[in-house]
This record gives sequence, C-alpha cells and structure tokens, in this order.
Amino acid sequence: MHKGRLEAFSDGVLAIIITIMVLELKVPHGTDLASLQPLLPVFLSYVLSFIYVGIYWNNHHHLFQAVKHIKGGVLWANLHLLFWLSLFPLVTGWMGENHFAPVTVALYGGVLLMAGLAYTILVRVLLACHDADSALAQAIGADFKGWISLVIYALGIPLACWFPWVSITLYTGVALLWFVPDRRIEQRLAV
Repeated sequence: MHKGRLEAFSDGVLAIIITIMVLELKVPHGTDLASLQPLLPVFLSYVLSFIYVGIYWNNHHHLFQAVKHIKGGVLWANLHLLFWLSLFPLVTGWMGENHFAPVTVALYGGVLLMAGLAYTILVRVLLACHDADSALAQAIGADFKGWISLVIYALGIPLACWFPWVSITLYTGVALLWFVPDRRIEQRLAV
C-alpha cells in the first residue's frame, strides 16, 4: 500500500488537535496585563502540549520519509498513536485549569507515556514491513532516545503525586530531547 493517505490523515488529525487545544485559551475579561495572570497555567500547559504535538508531527513526517510501503497493521498502529495524541487537549486543559494539581500532572504523564508507547509500536510495525537492511531499519537502530523517554515518563507519573513540578520538569526535558527532529533518519536518507 502507498503511505500518502496515512500521512495526509495524520496531518489533518494533528491539525485538529492543535486547534482544539488553542480553543481552551479563553479571552480575559479585563483590559490590563494583570487580567492575563489567571490564564498563565492554561497557557503554559498549552505551550508544552503544542510543542509535544509539533514534535510528534515532525518525527512522524521524518519517519515516513524513510518508509517505502505500508501494510494494514501500520494503519492500526498509526490510529493507536493518533488516539493517544487526541487526548492531549483534554489532559492539557485539565492540568492548566487546575494549576498543575498532582492528579492532573500524573494523568498528563500517563497520556505522554501511552503516546510514546504507541509511537514505539508504530515504529516496530513499520520495521516489520521492511527488510532488516532497509534505510528505515538502519536509521532507527537501537532507539535510545525513545526508550529513555518512556522511562522518564514512567518516573514522572508517580512523582507527580508528591512533586508535580518535578514531573513537569521531566516532561519538559523529554520535549527538549526531541525538539530537534530525529537526525538519524535525515542522515541515513542523505547517504
């Protein structure tokens, strides 16, 4: 199968997710800068989630540049990823509206963990569709960044119960780790 429809559908879903998230930002009722202060937690959670959605879109795009063909399992694995990403507006809004309360930060981390697992599953399903010596397989390699990200998310979830800001810092650290697109694929395709 060709990958074009999957890529187009994924791009559309990610655009809708970002649109839903920005709609959570409410217009302040005052006209001075102080009226923006109550919106700060919602805005900060939006920024973090916007960056995460951008990272997923960017890495999804790079990943599919190395993909030559797909099978039915790839469609389901991609939908699994999109499902978890579609929960970003809910957990982002809940966390921001409740000023990073412990339970909201833990659930946010849970969705990050599940999205990370879903991306890992997508990569593994794609690798199963390609030869072991394909450009995709060589570019992915051991995927250290992917595995360490999952560990950090898993650590951040229970920490959120006592230290929500430590968890937010861990989640932000993972975002910074992935902020630059995955160069393994670019380097492999340039060869």
